[in-house]
Amino acid sequence: MSKRIYKLPFLIFLTSVLVSPNVYSQSKKKPKKSEEIFNKGETTIKNPLDLRDPFKKKRKRLGRRKKRYQGYLTDGKYSNLPSIQTFPLEQIRIVGIFLGEKRRALAKIGSTDGTMSPETYMIREGMKIGENDAEVKAIVPGGIVLVEKIRNVYNQDEYIETIIPVSSN
Repeated sequence: MSKRIYKLPFLIFLTSVLVSPNVYSQSKKKPKKSEEIFNKGETTIKNPLDLRDPFKKKRKRLGRRKKRYQGYLTDGKYSNLPSIQTFPLEQIRIVGIFLGEKRRALAKIGSTDGTMSPETYMIREGMKIGENDAEVKAIVPGGIVLVEKIRNVYNQDEYIETIIPVSSN
């Protein structure tokens, strides 16, 4: 039984010595054909190993929005409520006034044929409305007062005051 114990390690040692030259010779293979192309510079791609993985999901480009989000509120929250900022001042009609501590006005959008839109917009003092961002300075019982900043022909700032009265329609 003792002879069998000594023969087993000897056989393991012998097989490892015989197999090791084969393993060493396999590790020194010639480079593959694609590696030869990259190493010799036969491709027009400058850095072929940095190419994008075709199975990887494309990254979305983050950038500025082209158009203003119309539902942006001043306290930093977004809303899906309709906004009055996209309409010109000529189309805005004031249909009601709320007086009190927080003065507000109700507005509708009128069209050229005299009809009004079914949507009602709430206007507060300090809001910017219209295409040129006219600021609502005051809400009085007869209508609202708007101040609009424009550039005149001499490239100077000019302020235009507009009063939109309460309409009877």
